[in-house]
Amino acid sequence: MKLTAGKLWGLRRMADDAGRFKMTAVDQRPPIKNPIAAHYGSQEAPYDDVARFKALLIELLHEQSSAMLLDPHFAIPRGIGHMPPSKGLIVTLEDSVFEETAGGRLSSEIDDWSVAKIKRMGGDAVKVLAWYRPDASDSVNQHQKDFVRRIGEACQRFDIPFLFELLVYPLSSDAHQTKDYVELQGKKADDVLASVEEFAKPDYGVDVFKLESPVNAGDVPGVGNDGWEAVQSVYDEMGRLAGRPWVMLSAGAGKPQFRNILTHAYRAGASGYLAGRAIWLDAFSQFPDWERIREGLGTESVNYMNDLNALTDSSAVPWHAHPVFKDGGARFTPDDASFRHVYGDFA
Repeated sequence: MKLTAGKLWGLRRMADDAGRFKMTAVDQRPPIKNPIAAHYGSQEAPYDDVARFKALLIELLHEQSSAMLLDPHFAIPRGIGHMPPSKGLIVTLEDSVFEETAGGRLSSEIDDWSVAKIKRMGGDAVKVLAWYRPDASDSVNQHQKDFVRRIGEACQRFDIPFLFELLVYPLSSDAHQTKDYVELQGKKADDVLASVEEFAKPDYGVDVFKLESPVNAGDVPGVGNDGWEAVQSVYDEMGRLAGRPWVMLSAGAGKPQFRNILTHAYRAGASGYLAGRAIWLDAFSQFPDWERIREGLGTESVNYMNDLNALTDSSAVPWHAHPVFKDGGARFTPDDASFRHVYGDFA
């Protein structure tokens, strides 16, 4: 796997100086909008409340982050001024409103938003979430594959890293029905692994995977605890199938559970995390008490990130040292005067 100049630079921008990803997700929409709307007893959350919370996340958590993931609806317009330019900027592209069909979920891009616009505004990477179940209908899975492939091709054209998030979800025949952005209870490790295997194919152009735990978060013991070896073997297989740098998402897991997940992921070769709710959900639960939210983010959330970062420093694999880059790791090529002649026109 060779990286073009733009992708290499974007990946470097997302990581810390040692090549480890410590990334905070601020792009969530339903997990923030829905509780606020419920508080007011309204259909929609007031824009100012959602944007204010996201701006607080950026203001108070950027120091612990190597990069932040922002959305174009709320976080970028109201919060990007709080983020120093020394931090990597990842921008989300997928619409949070998916189409639920009898055969499964259909993803789409945010209206009037694109890879080109993310590149043009100075984004360092494009993030996309796609729901996927190997046993969904053929037409649904083909739609999802085409969706991801289309974005991968655009990221290649504009020479910007493609950070791809995969989530399994309940089909109509499953017991645990929910449309919430939470971990599917009773999920099968085989579904997670098969999904990773599919999108690791070169057709999709994924540069970094953002992956969920292949085992329900509450059942992950943490390395060294009872039963950890069996769980570790599943993580090891996920890392093997990913075949490129990857990070873990929290999917609403609690703080202790997510830390346990990271101990397995790092042992399996993960290069860091891209997490949101595990970091800030406790503080957000104080809404609408803004002072208590600020206090919680500035103390409990920061302390938790410091703990995760220490674990990441000691155990995560630097992204540029991933075996996919062969001997010498990820590096700039060609490293001579021919560069300007061989570098493509991506406009």
